[in-house]
Amino acid sequence: MAGKYYEEFEVGETIAHEKRRTVSERDNQVFCDMTMNQQPLHLDAEFAADTQFGERLVNGIYTMALATGLSIPDTTDGTIVANLSYDDVEHPNPVFHGDTIRAESTVLDRRETSDGERGVVTMRVNAYKVNSDGSGEDDDRDGASDDETLVCTFERTVLSLKREHAE
Repeated sequence: MAGKYYEEFEVGETIAHEKRRTVSERDNQVFCDMTMNQQPLHLDAEFAADTQFGERLVNGIYTMALATGLSIPDTTDGTIVANLSYDDVEHPNPVFHGDTIRAESTVLDRRETSDGERGVVTMRVNAYKVNSDGSGEDDDRDGASDDETLVCTFERTVLSLKREHAE
């Protein structure tokens, strides 16, 4: 089991997740199809060419889901009871086909449940695209290095098992 039990989370701790993923056109297309999101900005190259972005954008909900997935092995894999909420979601910069995404999670808060058998943990998850050309804009506020750009940030609150009560 790779995830952390409630007791193992430390407020202020930042976990840099090793796994990364390069987003393909197919990833975006399949996600849009599965969720019935037919926004032309995600799917229609000619439409997107006439926008301020000049090309199709990766669906922002996919970016958020990918960041969550990248974080799970190091945080909640096998130790979670439930996801409770996703809050304060922001997409400060676009993601395009071919962008490689990495994530990190910072523990913001933790508290035991009233029965003392579990705990609630809130994490800030940041997703960055890795810029192979070094074109990142580091503003010293988002944790990105000079060759990364923050593309999604959100709070994820989970109900976590305590080690002593795990089955």
